[in-house]
Amino acid sequence: MNEWEWNLLEDNAIVDHVYVNGDELRTGDRVRLHPKDGGDILDIALRGQIATIESLEQDYEGEIHICVVLEDDPGRDLGMMRQPGHRFFFSPPEVELLPPDQQTVKALSAKPEILVAGIGNIFFGDDAFGVEVIRRLAKCELPAAVRVIDFGIRGLDLAYALQDGYETTILIDAYPHGQPPGTVSIMEPDADKISASEPNFVEPHSMHPMNVLRMARAMNGPLKRVLLVGCEPATLGGDEGHMGLSAPVEAAVAEAVTTTTSLVNRILNKEKL
Repeated sequence: MNEWEWNLLEDNAIVDHVYVNGDELRTGDRVRLHPKDGGDILDIALRGQIATIESLEQDYEGEIHICVVLEDDPGRDLGMMRQPGHRFFFSPPEVELLPPDQQTVKALSAKPEILVAGIGNIFFGDDAFGVEVIRRLAKCELPAAVRVIDFGIRGLDLAYALQDGYETTILIDAYPHGQPPGTVSIMEPDADKISASEPNFVEPHSMHPMNVLRMARAMNGPLKRVLLVGCEPATLGGDEGHMGLSAPVEAAVAEAVTTTTSLVNRILNKEKL
């Protein structure tokens, strides 16, 4: 049963507003999460994170539940298509309203132009290349128009994120293309030639770049310019898998970070690539 069907059965009533410590909370407000002690491990992991109130609901026992979405969740804008794991419910005492000067900060950059997406599996050797590059990029000061996310092996989440209307998406991945291991290359798949009708292209937990693009195309969303910063792997871990990058691919991570930041700046400056 999906979340939408569950809500229909619950028949929760929508509440216009609720007061927490004297502050009036409404749908759309930005809040900081303070899960109560003794909650499950996921609640603890969300402690201190910023979220946006999606709805205020009252159950049949009269209890108020605040439904929020995390601001950095790539699935936050998917509506009914969003999986239940992208919505979280808290009681009023577990949220703190951010001050007025922080209510519009996120809205100013809510529609970034560029998505930089790292993909790969850390348990398969050099397939972790994209994940490591994103980890380092997250420490860099990038323009507000850029959103950097590690998608790991969450192919379905990335396909959904591609529906958000980014002008350019930069995928970072280990990509075998017949070069010496550690070679970093920039490629531009021809999105117009991607066929969504190929069999077995929907693999929610697989991150082959072309398969993700086919999945995104099948959703009929705006699939705009896509670039791939790919690195030739030396090993993908074999049948048993392996954690850790090979020496040539490890050495290529810094080059990929530089290449990606250069790409971002050239795109924002409207330079020809």
